Amino acid sequence: MNINGVIHIRPTAELAERVLLPGDPGRAFRLAQQLLQDHAMFNHNRGLWGYTGTAADGELLTIQTTGMGGPSAAIVTHELIEMGARRLLRVGSCGGLDPSLRLGQLVIGSSALSDDGASQALNGHGPLDSIAATADLLAPLRDAADDSVADGPIVSTDLFYDALDRHASWIGAGAIAVEMEAATIFTIAQRKGVEAACALLVSDTLSGPDGFVRIGDHELHEAELALGRLAISALAR
Repeated sequence: MNINGVIHIRPTAELAERVLLPGDPGRAFRLAQQLLQDHAMFNHNRGLWGYTGTAADGELLTIQTTGMGGPSAAIVTHELIEMGARRLLRVGSCGGLDPSLRLGQLVIGSSALSDDGASQALNGHGPLDSIAATADLLAPLRDAADDSVADGPIVSTDLFYDALDRHASWIGAGAIAVEMEAATIFTIAQRKGVEAACALLVSDTLSGPDGFVRIGDHELHEAELALGRLAISALAR
């Protein structure tokens, strides 16, 4: 395992070549509890909880928290790749920009529009430039999805609050949902020659008839379990 330049992740278990990347450490814990057999803590340094165990297909899988936003995701993604990760699938939550999206619905991000500082700094992207998911990982993700899963461009931003004035430009550029890490993860994967894709659950609706609506905790946890199962099914193909 090549660990040159790895500072923030301090592995205490084996790293799988395929990794799920939730932003939330609580989500990483819940997915590990629900979806992995014989899992062990892979990392707990800096509160970036990670776990490695055996997935339903009998193969090792690591679930590693990225933290919130591009800068944190960039550090975690870089270090995982340095240690040997080769297939990276972001699994997180998003705000629905398309009014047809429902709370708890799953979304495949076919590409990420760059409206965050990290992805633009890494590769010279301009505002709302598109960074594609890796075709070899996007295809099995789509194959594993049923008709209820939405599919389209998403946008990555640095702002969770106070971004209302940006919604129109995001929608105009074709984004169906907004989140904070995918553009950075896709950019680093392209630079390093590894696979990356993204599947999300809609935790908030931003453009529906009732304005901003937030999902309940029970519904959130049910949706994240469905999200994790979709991701593992895709990685097994």
